Amino acid sequence: MMKATQLLHNLGQSLWLDNITRDLLTSGTLQRYIDELSVTGLTSNPTIFDHAIKNSTAYDAAIRRKIKEGKSEEELFFELALEDLTRAADLFRPIYDRTNGVDGWVSLEVSPLLVHDTAGTLAAAKSLHGRAGRPNLLIKIPGTKEGLPAIEEAIFAGVPVNVTLLFSREQYLAAAEAFLRGIERRIDAGRDPEVASVASLFVSRWDTAVAGKVPAPLSNRLGIAIAKRTYKAVRSQLDLPRWLRIYNVGARPQRLLWASTGTKDPQASDVLYIKALAAPFTVNTMPEGTLKALADHGEFNEIMSADGGDSEATLDQFAKAGIDVDGLAARLQDEGAKSFVNSWNDLMRVITFKSAALAKAS
Repeated sequence: MMKATQLLHNLGQSLWLDNITRDLLTSGTLQRYIDELSVTGLTSNPTIFDHAIKNSTAYDAAIRRKIKEGKSEEELFFELALEDLTRAADLFRPIYDRTNGVDGWVSLEVSPLLVHDTAGTLAAAKSLHGRAGRPNLLIKIPGTKEGLPAIEEAIFAGVPVNVTLLFSREQYLAAAEAFLRGIERRIDAGRDPEVASVASLFVSRWDTAVAGKVPAPLSNRLGIAIAKRTYKAVRSQLDLPRWLRIYNVGARPQRLLWASTGTKDPQASDVLYIKALAAPFTVNTMPEGTLKALADHGEFNEIMSADGGDSEATLDQFAKAGIDVDGLAARLQDEGAKSFVNSWNDLMRVITFKSAALAKAS
């Protein structure tokens, strides 16, 4: 029987892994996921690297070497991250080549401390992309108020972008507009209009935010309703004259990426969000546990409809239950940014602690 991962891939959705560790690379596990579980890309964030470095000795030798070179914690981290992600990018390179650059991407985030610094974000995005030296590396920039101008400028500069921390249709539309403006400016300047981008909508955090605050029949339904509403907007956008014009001169549309798709509620199915978000021309980036659970499941009943399905009716029920979706979207984006800052600060502390311990031991 065909694995559900292959079925999903055959429907026209890309499956990416939301994890990176040095052990995944050196053990051959990532290559196995590519070969056996239809994984065609990978995402990372400060929390993922925090866990990877904290819970493994695989980075110790590299940390010890870099301390001797006098690297600061931040420099040291980006060198470690780039070592991992360039290796991962090389594993995905055949997919990138085979799909003409649509798929086969890995993602690296700029420092979350830059979340409210437009100029700093742009400078970091250009620098990291240049240092990686891989065509299939996306730079993650948050779709915050200050992030949006940096997204436009990065796209204009030819840096492929994964817009992160999007929680609602409106936040997605603002990110899509920033991408579109960047591409239109490239066309006007006579540059190659083909610069890749994905827009990452975070799904499960909605349900975590309202858990216990809504009637039982509404539990674990808000994230999926927001996703359906956003997918409708994406599909409508891609048909607009401005978008059709850029395709006509060789640009590629920005793809929607489902993020935060691991099930948080122990009472719910471990593939709740994966099954509900089966939609062609999207990416689903999933934690390792969710990917493995998906491989064990069988059928997909349906793919997401382009018209938003029952999303508005469901969202009306949440409004009646006292949930202010727009207010919550803003809060979730703000909390998401803060949580990445916390992970970043923890990561810097872990590197400092490991550096000191390794220096003492050597």
